[in-house]
Amino acid sequence: MERITEEEALEAEAVLNEEDDDWLLIRKKQKRLFVVRNRKVIRSYAVATGVNDGQKQKPGDGRTPEGVFKVLQIQNASYWTHDFRDGKGEIKGAYGPWFIRLKTPWRGIGIHGTHDPQSIGKNATEGCIRLRNEELKDLKEKYIKLSMVVVIRK
Repeated sequence: MERITEEEALEAEAVLNEEDDDWLLIRKKQKRLFVVRNRKVIRSYAVATGVNDGQKQKPGDGRTPEGVFKVLQIQNASYWTHDFRDGKGEIKGAYGPWFIRLKTPWRGIGIHGTHDPQSIGKNATEGCIRLRNEELKDLKEKYIKLSMVVVIRK
């Protein structure tokens, strides 16, 4: 099983509340999301991250932000559409069943599903963290709660 580093643990623990059991760690380079409890990885999922590497600088730069964030909202995204500007127009189900909105300096950053499972494991998003829909459902049902800490690293 994957292990977290001391540095990652300390980064999360600096903002955890006493009642927080679980937190999320996303390693962009590995394209992995980890659910962490008591400094141990209890679940791991493959993800897609921003189409461009590096720290997010501005809206629309195609980068996934790095830092410590919290879950702001859990929204039903099953009816949402999105135009990826690829000539295919509005895609129904582009975000999968849920959009887990993160409190970041940038609007619209979250963890969500996809209409394109082949994109998982790649640099493919506009800045969000993308999972396979069935894995997003598992994550949301078993672990996600409002104000949950989310650490995003290189």
